Amino acid sequence: MYRFLLTPRWWGINVFVLLAIPFCIFMGSWQLSRFEARVQDHRAAGEQAAAARTEAARPLARLLPVSTETSGKQATATGRYGKQLLVPGRELDGERGFYVLTLLRVDGGKALPVVRGWLPGNADPAKAPAAPTGEVTVTGALQASESPGSNGVTAAGGLPAGQTGAISSASLVNLVPYEVYDAWITLAKADSGMRAVPATAPQGTGLDLKAFQNLGYTGEWFVFAGFVVFMWFRLLRREAEFARDAELGLVPDHDEEEATVTETTAEAEATIEAEATNEATTEATAQTDAAGAADAPQDAGNIPVR
Repeated sequence: MYRFLLTPRWWGINVFVLLAIPFCIFMGSWQLSRFEARVQDHRAAGEQAAAARTEAARPLARLLPVSTETSGKQATATGRYGKQLLVPGRELDGERGFYVLTLLRVDGGKALPVVRGWLPGNADPAKAPAAPTGEVTVTGALQASESPGSNGVTAAGGLPAGQTGAISSASLVNLVPYEVYDAWITLAKADSGMRAVPATAPQGTGLDLKAFQNLGYTGEWFVFAGFVVFMWFRLLRREAEFARDAELGLVPDHDEEEATVTETTAEAEATIEAEATNEATTEATAQTDAAGAADAPQDAGNIPVR
């Protein structure tokens, strides 16, 4: 009954199934490992952030460039405050407000963006307190430059003068006349009248949408593997039933089926030819009648008048 498994058609089906199932399982396992890695990174980032709060602050130069290992650690820098900007559309504890960002000119003239605090409401320069004058030493959590889509950062332009949508060197270099560090810090203790902005986990280490996409892809690949197995058994069962019915004479042989198809095709062609003949005959009759009607007045004119 199962001799059909040795036919070329079923050889192709079996080879496809044998290749598809391991591939789906491999892809599902890989996506699952990606999700587990993101969970581990998220856990490690949380532990690192908690440990960084109790660690002693280190000079900024020793923590650059910012990486997943140095992000969130306490950094210290000394300089003089320069230009002040506002970062609108930032939330803190579910309340919408804005950051007060001031550039700290350190030794060498390079500027370090410092988030001095957060204020509720719409961004208004009149609400932001002025930065301290003279030389200051600041301490805060080191952060990497922001990118659109992270922590409420928007890529929309058209902001009023004195505002920026993202805290990044790429954005700030167009707003200030001096070089900017590819990093920023948020003060551990905000200046008077403002609330401190907590440090965020490095980008790519949180349980964001991408992490749950990996989990969803894991389920999809395993479902595909099960679907391949289901379809193989379904085809096998249908083919076995067909072979059994053929042995019992319940289905016509291929020659009989072909003869039936040929006979049906011939009957259809004969029907079409008959219809075409009837249409031709009807058309010829109609033309003859029309010609007779056209000759009728001429014959009537030839009748002698007494």
